[in-house]
Amino acid sequence: MAIETQTEDVKAELTHDHVGLTDSFAARRYFQKFEAITGHLTRVAATMEAERRLSKTDVAVVGGYISAIARTFQALSMKYLMTGRDAGTFFGSLSFDAHESGFPVFRELMTMANDAQQADRHLKGMMPVSDLKSEMIRTIVGDLSIPTKLQFALSQRLYYEALLQGGLFWAQNDPEAIWLRDVGEGRRLYELHWAVYDSQVNLPTIYLMELEDTGRIALPKDQRRYPEAQSHLMAQSIAGLKLLTIAQGFDKDFDDLHPKRLRRIHIGPMYSSAYTRQTGPIRKVLEDAKSPEGEDWTLAWTVEELESERVELQKSGWFGKVEREIFSLDPFTGRGVDTGSTRTERAVILPERPYQVLAELDPPGFRDVRKFVVSPQGRVISYR
Repeated sequence: MAIETQTEDVKAELTHDHVGLTDSFAARRYFQKFEAITGHLTRVAATMEAERRLSKTDVAVVGGYISAIARTFQALSMKYLMTGRDAGTFFGSLSFDAHESGFPVFRELMTMANDAQQADRHLKGMMPVSDLKSEMIRTIVGDLSIPTKLQFALSQRLYYEALLQGGLFWAQNDPEAIWLRDVGEGRRLYELHWAVYDSQVNLPTIYLMELEDTGRIALPKDQRRYPEAQSHLMAQSIAGLKLLTIAQGFDKDFDDLHPKRLRRIHIGPMYSSAYTRQTGPIRKVLEDAKSPEGEDWTLAWTVEELESERVELQKSGWFGKVEREIFSLDPFTGRGVDTGSTRTERAVILPERPYQVLAELDPPGFRDVRKFVVSPQGRVISYR
């Protein structure tokens, strides 16, 4: 009995900050907010390229994931289009993390992945879009009633069509390799990228690893090493693991793959006084800004980076030697061992009015945070 009670307490703790959007207008504003935010993120990445803090390859990769996140939100907006218009029928509501992230909870993406596996079967049993629209017109004109159930059927068809089109951000987005250049005899430089929707923090997280490949067969064509490397990296893609732990584990397990640089980009949390419960300076910033609808938000963007400082040759077997990377830890803050990274850069993306309030308040915790200020016209200005 005590064990059952403890289990229920744990479940309650895990879901305490998960909220369902049950109001139709609130749900639509939520999705519209993220549509605007993801549009701004693409321009922020372009600004970082102009500042030479992201390469052209990085921007293409990160931009691809941002577009995938946008398509995921578009699909979910179709799924929950009828939220709050039950009329005796339960149409469901989006569950999102109202405290830690502001993003949908991990379970939503898992359900979406399961739906994608069965999208074909669902669509075969549904009326075509044109037929559904014709039925809706007949219901409105002939019966003088709102075709709520037909509207729901149409929204679900559009949802499953979006899943079939693909290009969405899934709970796991497996590693892909991009050849960058040859760096010596039998040495090829690749950028591996992959992403996860981290279940611990309910946030999309992007990983970028530059590695040198000294294998006999090029990594993407190696049917033995490539699947093994992909599986290894996905298993280690957890927010609680330090970059140093991930890189050292990979370096140890693959003698001919040498990680030179590893980055982890956390997209979020998203804060909005209309949807999330925030604490600290950001709460006062949003309250004092009194921003109009669509501009009441801030989004955190954090980049952790780990770089190899040098290579040491270590004994392997009786006569062999292998290269092992020695990684550089942050020498300035004295917390390199704690963070497991060479450097960590924090940024916040926000509209003009919240930025003005933030600049006036000037809270100590935000003085070293880069600010990307976006205008309604889409212009992005970077501030320290």
